[in-house]
Formats: sequence, structure tokens, C-alpha cells
Amino acid sequence: MSDIIVSPSILSADFANLEDEIKSVVLSGAKWIHIDVMDGHFVPNITIGAPVVKSLRKITKEVLDVHLMIENPEKYIPDFIQAGSDIITFHLEAARAKACKCIDLIKEAGLKAGISIKPKTPVKEVIPYIDKVDMVLVMTVEPGFSGQIFMPKCAQKIAEIKKYKHEGLIIQVDGGINDKTAKICKDLGANCFVCGNYVFKSDDRKRVIKKLLSL
Repeated sequence: MSDIIVSPSILSADFANLEDEIKSVVLSGAKWIHIDVMDGHFVPNITIGAPVVKSLRKITKEVLDVHLMIENPEKYIPDFIQAGSDIITFHLEAARAKACKCIDLIKEAGLKAGISIKPKTPVKEVIPYIDKVDMVLVMTVEPGFSGQIFMPKCAQKIAEIKKYKHEGLIIQVDGGINDKTAKICKDLGANCFVCGNYVFKSDDRKRVIKKLLSL
């Protein structure tokens, strides 16, 4: 059985038919659903909040993989916990001195905690937190918009993080992921792939998800 995790990002889904879109990718083999939360401050875009996560919780039992691209994440993490998230990932750049507080809030609620770094953030800044989290998310594009081009230099961070990887740590990658870029990242040590357009814009979602799972 593959140890690869595919987490389709609903940022690329048809929001007018979100329930059907989620059921489609689940039937196509996805076990996680990636939910991009943007506030228009930390990133130059606004997407969805905790009420949408709460609604999605009602229509799927799959893992809700919530990625907070927001300022002051410690203020909003409790809302996303209550909404039914399974994994909450926040950005180190947004939390800084409150990173440990964010991790504690998530873990104390019994959820998996993730921490993410943007392309310009060096790996050395996240190393102190690796033993405390369940997942590290490496951004291979600047967060904020879907459909961006994969940045190969950012992927090299995966190999650095792998050196400090504890048993069970998930190394997730997000940004310009398709079967080719995912293979690059897998070879470097990643095992979880966030895919937006590659999955949701495909005319055969089952086929492309299977490609990723079989890397």
C-alpha cells in the first residue's frame, strides 16, 4: 500500500458545487481534503473561514487538512478546531514568537499540528519546531493564489527537513504539483502532495490521483 497522501485543494474546485466536488475526489481516491484559508493580509487574497469548514465536516468523513494563511493564527485556531478540522497548519512567518502556543492549542485539542514555511524562509527557522509537530508544509510557490508555477529551488528544502524527520512526520508540499513535480518532491523525501488544478481541472480525476499514489 502506498504511503503517499494526496490532498486535493478545494481552492481549485467549483465552489458552486463544493459538496459534489469533494465527493468526486474522494471517490477518485483522495483521503484528505486541503482547505486553504486566506485573510487578505498575510496573503493577497481572501478565501473561506471556519463556517465553511464546519459545513464540509457534515458532508465528508475524510481528513480535513486546513492550511491557515492568516495573520495572528493563535486567535483563530480555536474556531477551526470547533469547526471540525483534523489537521491545522499555520505559517511560521505569521506566528513567530507564538508558534509554540499555536502548536499547543492544536495538539491539546487532539488534532494533528502542521507548520508551514514560505519560499523565502530558510529551513533553519523551522527546525526548532519539527519535533513538536506532525507535519511540515513546504511551499513551492508564494502562497495566495492557485495555478502558480512550481519553484524547484524551494523543493530542495524537503531534503534538509528530512534530515531532522522524526518517525511519523509528514512532509507535505504545496504549489505547482503534478505527477512530474510530485516525483521530484517524493525523491527528496516528501510524502504528502497538495494538488489544486492538477486534480480539479482534470477530466479524469481518478487517473491523476492514482498517478500520484503510485509514485
